[in-house]
Amino acid sequence: MKLLLVGATGLVGSHVLALALADPRIGSVAAPARRDLPAHPRLLSPRVDFEHLPESASWWQADAVICTLGTTLRAAGSREAFRQVDYAYPLAVARIARRHGTPTCVLNSAMGADVASKFFYNRIKGELERDLAQVGFTSLTFVRPGLIGGERDEFRPAERAMAAVLRAAAPMLPRRWRINPAANIARALIEAAVGAADGMHVVPSEDLFRPETNKPPQK
Repeated sequence: MKLLLVGATGLVGSHVLALALADPRIGSVAAPARRDLPAHPRLLSPRVDFEHLPESASWWQADAVICTLGTTLRAAGSREAFRQVDYAYPLAVARIARRHGTPTCVLNSAMGADVASKFFYNRIKGELERDLAQVGFTSLTFVRPGLIGGERDEFRPAERAMAAVLRAAAPMLPRRWRINPAANIARALIEAAVGAADGMHVVPSEDLFRPETNKPPQK
């Protein structure tokens, strides 16, 4: 299959890229990014500006698109900038890919995604899920992790503090509140893209916290 991956330079996206390039089911990966990625014989990585996406590029046509784009309010600097990265860019990517015939979309969303949420982050994720559902994909999957475990390039003190608390309390916590390793999330994204079950599906955080967990998405 041909996979289109956006967000390949981030924590989850880099895991998706590594898994995809090692997966014999995936013949090629197109990973448009703002900076260069390491060369690989099955990887096409054009440099792009997400403000001005090349809508006529042939690599938009794929069997599935996986989107792991995302930032934080602190890194973005404002709510408007955060919304641009976590809502506007993913939606634009999805619409262009669908216009080029890509039938399957898989989004790395978030636990608590809800258009009615009182929390800005969760509300934006909910709005994106709602609007992706209107794009017209044959298969659409939302993977909803909680706190993501792994080493990031950027320092996120709040996440590190929360991760330490959750690790200490893990035996007493419900599964949905435990840390979700980035590798687990990446595997769920890949399986949803390769499996491409018709309809809309959700992979909840409780299915992402153990390495051996690889359940099919819920309808």
